[in-house]
Amino acid sequence: MTENTITNSELLKLVEEALNTIRPYLEADGGNAKVLEVTEDGTARIEFLGACGSCPMSTMTLKAGIEQAVINAVPQIKKVEAINITAMDDPNAQLPMF
Repeated sequence: MTENTITNSELLKLVEEALNTIRPYLEADGGNAKVLEVTEDGTARIEFLGACGSCPMSTMTLKAGIEQAVINAVPQIKKVEAINITAMDDPNAQLPMF
């Protein structure tokens, strides 16, 4: 299968499999992530779930964890973005419990 013939549903599956490699770390802090879509320009859009949805460290989790895992596993993906990143100064942000 070449990059030109891979379907969107196959890309979604590959991104989900890449997320599975780091999902235990997200779950350990009470969070998770869900793949929403892969755009034509190679952007995987995800949604943070659970504690990840309200954590001020979610930007770091996205860039250092999720994006690296997905891009390394799925070369067709050029960027990963979350639809619900929590700002560091959000008064509702909650740090994970260790």
